[in-house]
Amino acid sequence: QLQVVESGGGLVQAGGSLRLSCVVSGRASRPYAMGWFRQAPGKEREFVAAISWSGGSTYYADSVKGRFTISRTNVKKTVYLQMNNLKPEDTAVFYCAAGPGVRTPLQQDEYDYWGQGTQVTVSS
Repeated sequence: QLQVVESGGGLVQAGGSLRLSCVVSGRASRPYAMGWFRQAPGKEREFVAAISWSGGSTYYADSVKGRFTISRTNVKKTVYLQMNNLKPEDTAVFYCAAGPGVRTPLQQDEYDYWGQGTQVTVSS
């Protein structure tokens, strides 16, 4: 069982930056990929970024490519999402998820463990 806790959300002006953190605790039976997803008001939750266990493979939604960077440190069991040049349309609750045995990192149902979410609000 893994527990996932996000932090780092907040209010920022358009063009600003935030760094989200996600700490994983517990014991995994196998290596796990990590993903960030977000849900804006009135919309479905969508994929943002994902990273493999080794960190050697990263994946991004087209809407955030070039602005967001996902990274991880397995020693600290932490995953980060550095968000630069934020836009009002990035406003959402951001969720971190862990997925042992993920084959398709962009698919939400591949992830077994989810955090409670952290609010990111970007003002224009």
